[in-house]
Amino acid sequence: MRMICKTSILTAVLAFAGTAALAKMGKPDRDMDKVLIELQAKGGKPIESLTAAEARLQPTPADAVKAVMEKSKKTKQPELAEVREIQVDGADGKIPARVYIPKVKGPLPVVVYYHGGGFVIATNDVYDATPRSLAEQTKAIFVSVEYRKGPEFKFPKAHDDAYAAYKWAVLNAASFGGDGTKVAVAGESAGANLALNVAIKARDDGIQKPTHELLVYPVAGNNMDTESYKENAEAKPLNRPMMQWFVKNYIRTPADANDPRLNLMAANLKDLSPATVITAEIDPLRTEGKDLAKKLKDAGVKVEYKNYNGVTHEFFGMANVVDEAKSAQKFASKELKQSFK
Repeated sequence: MRMICKTSILTAVLAFAGTAALAKMGKPDRDMDKVLIELQAKGGKPIESLTAAEARLQPTPADAVKAVMEKSKKTKQPELAEVREIQVDGADGKIPARVYIPKVKGPLPVVVYYHGGGFVIATNDVYDATPRSLAEQTKAIFVSVEYRKGPEFKFPKAHDDAYAAYKWAVLNAASFGGDGTKVAVAGESAGANLALNVAIKARDDGIQKPTHELLVYPVAGNNMDTESYKENAEAKPLNRPMMQWFVKNYIRTPADANDPRLNLMAANLKDLSPATVITAEIDPLRTEGKDLAKKLKDAGVKVEYKNYNGVTHEFFGMANVVDEAKSAQKFASKELKQSFK
C-alpha cells in the first residue's frame, strides 16, 4: 500500500510538472483566440514540411483576420487618397513596391516599410493591413517594398534590396508627394531586421539616416534557445521549426547566421536615430526583441519598448479585430509622428 501511495504521488507530481511546463506558453486573449481558431480551421500544413513554393500558397494570418471580419461584419478599411503600385530601385534592378498615400496635403513624411515572412514567404498583399492603417494614422506616405526572397535569392539579397529601396525613396520622394528630408523605416519580423539594417548601413555610408526605426517583433539574433523560444517552441503562427526552416532557406552557409546583419545582437548600434521596438508575449522572437531594445539603449540610442500580452507573432497588423493591435499601432504611430517634427 505504501508503495502504491508513493507511486501515485510521483505520478501526480510528474503530471503537474508536465502541465506546468506547457503552461509557460501564454494564453491568447479573446480577440487573438478568434483569429487562431480561424487560422487552424483553414487547415494549413506545417511550413517546415513544405518547399518554399508550397509554403507561399498556405493560408496566412491575414486570411484568418479576413474570416473573423466577415463573421463580425467588420469590413471598413482606413480611408486613403490613393494606393499605387510602382517600381523602385533594388540592388540588381527594379523591384515592385506599393505606395499608400493618406488624405492630407503634401509634401508628406515617408516611411519605407518591409513586410515579414522570414526572408522567404509573404508579400505586400499579405501585409497590406499594416501600412494601410499606419499611413492613415501617421499622415505619412508608406512605401511597402517587395524585396527578393530565399531560397531563390539567398542572403544578403533581401538586405541589399531593402537598402537600395530606401535610397530610392529619399531621392524620389517628391515623385509621389513625399518629403525626402523626412524618411523613416519600419518593418515586421524579418522586415524589422531589414529596417534596422538599412539604418545601420545609412550611418556607415554617411548618407541621410532614417528619422526613426519602427521594429515590430524583429528577427534580431541567432540563438534559438532563449526563454521565449523555449516557451513558444510550438506556438502558432510562428514556432521554432518554422524559424529553423526560414534560416535554412535564406542563408548560403551556416556562417551567415553569425553575420551581424542577421545576428543584430553582434552589430554596431551606435549613432542611430530613435527606435521603437514592439514584441508579443506568445512569440519565439520576444526575448531577442527585448534584448535588442536593451542593446540599442546601451549603445546610446533613444528607444521606446513595449511588449503586448495575450497576443502572438503577426498580431500587429490585426487592428481590425484585435484590440491589442489597435493599441500597438497607436503607440507606433505616435513615435513615428514625433520623429517627423
